[in-house]
Amino acid sequence: MSTQTASNSPITNRRRGTIQRWSRTLIPTLREAPAEAVNPSHRLMLRAGCIRQVGAGVYEFLPLGMRVLQKVSQIVREEMDAAGSAEMLMPAIVPLELYADTKRDVEYGDLLFRLTDRHGRGAALGPTHEETVTEMAKGSVSSYKQLPLNVYQIQTKFRDEFRPRAGLLRGREFLMKDAYSFHLSVEGEGGLNETYDRMYQAYVNVFTRCGLDFTVVEAEAGPIGGSASHEFMVNADTGEDTIMVCPATGYAANVEKCEIGERTWSFDKSAPAELTKKHTPGMPGIDLVAEHLGVKPEQMLKTIVFQKVGGEKRKYVLATVRGDHDVNEGKVRDTFGFPVEIADEKEAKEAGFAIGYVSPKMVERRDDTLLVIDPDATAGTWATGADEKDHHVTGFSWSRDLDAELPEQGKQSGRIRVGDIRNAVTGDPSPRNASAKLEAKRGIEVGHIFKLGTKYADAFKFIILDEKQKKQTVIMGCYGIGVSRTVASSVEMSHDDSGIVWPIPIAPYHVIITVMDPDKDEHAKVAADLSEKLADEGVDVIIDDRKERPGVKFKDADLIGIPVRITIGDKALADESVEFKLRTDDGKGRLVEIAHVVQETLSKLSNA
Repeated sequence: MSTQTASNSPITNRRRGTIQRWSRTLIPTLREAPAEAVNPSHRLMLRAGCIRQVGAGVYEFLPLGMRVLQKVSQIVREEMDAAGSAEMLMPAIVPLELYADTKRDVEYGDLLFRLTDRHGRGAALGPTHEETVTEMAKGSVSSYKQLPLNVYQIQTKFRDEFRPRAGLLRGREFLMKDAYSFHLSVEGEGGLNETYDRMYQAYVNVFTRCGLDFTVVEAEAGPIGGSASHEFMVNADTGEDTIMVCPATGYAANVEKCEIGERTWSFDKSAPAELTKKHTPGMPGIDLVAEHLGVKPEQMLKTIVFQKVGGEKRKYVLATVRGDHDVNEGKVRDTFGFPVEIADEKEAKEAGFAIGYVSPKMVERRDDTLLVIDPDATAGTWATGADEKDHHVTGFSWSRDLDAELPEQGKQSGRIRVGDIRNAVTGDPSPRNASAKLEAKRGIEVGHIFKLGTKYADAFKFIILDEKQKKQTVIMGCYGIGVSRTVASSVEMSHDDSGIVWPIPIAPYHVIITVMDPDKDEHAKVAADLSEKLADEGVDVIIDDRKERPGVKFKDADLIGIPVRITIGDKALADESVEFKLRTDDGKGRLVEIAHVVQETLSKLSNA
């Protein structure tokens, strides 16, 4: 999907703007941030007095931060309503028995905040609400005529992060919008696909209206299969996620999902080096082994052992990639068409796999084992595991050292195959344009939509009769937006050395009127008159009426990131003017006649 860059509109609806005085609100700006605040949004939001830390990963939203949070929430709410979703509110406390059939209390592990009430009943602080909403829908929907149904909430969520970091980006308490849809079909009118497409567009609208520079990326498919998942990523150099993009076509996907274009491959017939076993004790990781063997990581083979999920008979899959590449579990699954997971280490060792030292030759030794090889791991002579603890071999040749029949390009079947099974990297061929190369950029996930399938409906036995009076399991979709995370991501995306540069639509105030001498009646009168006229046009205004030095006021105005600064001082007033400056302008502002200030402000806010 292509990158989206928003158009900035200052006002989301024609309401009267807010007027606030700095002296009557709480904006505790700081000259320096705490040492542990490393990333820009954490550092700047603390310094700008938007948030205050209460405990590890737990923050108060002070008035400036709360205004941004409310603006993002309101945009989300309006777009969800427009997309046909109905707002509700579920409890933060989730009884543990709701997790009995989904086992998510086990899957979440220590991330789940657990508590016990005075009667000894177990509960959790909800990290998400799939179980709660499914139980609600099962108890409320009794006819196919009530479907499709789409509900959402904006609710505080909790995850007991071991090391909360990066401020609002990875906290233990956060505000999230989560929506859930219920259907009897995937295709057709009222089907999951129809709602999914509508929610996709709603998300594009949300992040565009928030003024964010974002990319929609294909993500790992859901249980129904197909292209069933998309993530919405704010483009930021400090982002913790890698996005792979094709510059020629706009194709974008996260690393777990990104396809790699066609690669030619073959197995060399010659074997110039002898197969030699070498002792490699106490060397965790490819780099140490490669150094010891006198080769580069890209000259080694890395073989990961997977096992089939489900079914009565145990089956293993060996996935072999080049030593400097990473195996992609989803792609391994797609190669053979059944779900897989990393093999249980104890069981795999009992089955004869020397975990950490496995070679592709294990496919010959077990009839219940399949092998898939990445194209980049075919031609050449390799170092690989020796299927013996603390030992590797050098000089491995596929054609000489593997007795099983090897596939040829265009002719594949049987237990050994070649396929795209690794994470994409910069420079890989694009899957959408043969002449283009994939590029990597950084992003922060702020939204995720996916087709949930029947996992939770199955767990809760949520079955209703369709119009033909046949029993059908309800199909679900799930759609999340990190509201507080969106606030932080906007700062990661837009800041400079002086402070935050808020996108106009979600800025806490659109205009700051800096009064040089609040004790002078003329200064105060012009500030009051301008703020009233701007508010009448839907502009939010804060008046800096503090008795502080001009330099302090100017630095604070830049730090808190208000888009427009209007300065009222004697020199400008002598010319019946004020100083007008955009937050994004370098240097000093320019004089604008008082009679034209409102018009100039609206023009700049609309076109910035």
